[in-house]
Amino acid sequence: MNVPGIHIYDSVTTLLPKGAHPSLGPVWGAVVIAASHGGRYAAYLAALAGVKGVVLNDAGVGRDQAGISGLALLDDCRIAGAVISHLSARIGDGKDTAWRGRVTAVNRGAHEAGVRPGMSAMDAARLMVAGVNTPAAPPALPAEARTVHDFEGALRKLVLIDSVSLVEAQDAGAIVITGSHGGLQGDDPVTAIGGHAVFAAAYNDAGIGADGAGTSRLPALERQGVAGVTVSAESARIGDASSTYEDGIISCANPLAVSYGARIGMPLKEFVDGLIGSRGQTQWV
Repeated sequence: MNVPGIHIYDSVTTLLPKGAHPSLGPVWGAVVIAASHGGRYAAYLAALAGVKGVVLNDAGVGRDQAGISGLALLDDCRIAGAVISHLSARIGDGKDTAWRGRVTAVNRGAHEAGVRPGMSAMDAARLMVAGVNTPAAPPALPAEARTVHDFEGALRKLVLIDSVSLVEAQDAGAIVITGSHGGLQGDDPVTAIGGHAVFAAAYNDAGIGADGAGTSRLPALERQGVAGVTVSAESARIGDASSTYEDGIISCANPLAVSYGARIGMPLKEFVDGLIGSRGQTQWV
């Protein structure tokens, strides 16, 4: 399964070891197939790791085309970029992306390397390896958002994180709203919420996609005692926790979330505001 110059990952969040300089990282100058969504921050992490090319998942494209918005950023960095159809391979599963994924969109750099829609992910990556582009440093971007709201008198705090990789041990008991897709990474249940004992968690369904992968975190969360929901990719921008909270419409919920009042078609904000609660009001507990 190893192909020279091509690295396969379940998530771009693991491309660069914590604290490592990009030039010393394992993917510097290489091409990566990663099963993350194709949004701007995922593309930024790939660029930060110094890749020459990257293949991501279009995550159903979704609201404001957020699922493929990283392609333009990659062009700015002179990095070849492509996304595969969320219907062709499981989001969160790098090996499946590599061997089943079919390209749906490319940036200028990938097009110049010969990559075209309809191509397999592996064929696209091979062409990127042979490409003549020289990557540039990524533009400065704001740090990935992590916002904590601890409302006076509330039963639970609210944590907004653009990536589930930002969840922390101090979030135990909180309601965590993410911009991440709802797919397990590499089918590992620990990646559902990083093993942290949060009260509830919300994700983007990334168009649900192949084998229902875009909602595969939900059963794992149920087993961990976490109420889990996804919002429709058409309703909220993937990679944007604020959009998940403000715009998201619930598309799927695990049984625990249903017991707390989650319903398909309900605005996420309505469900979450009930969970946050305040003293003196009737709440779901």
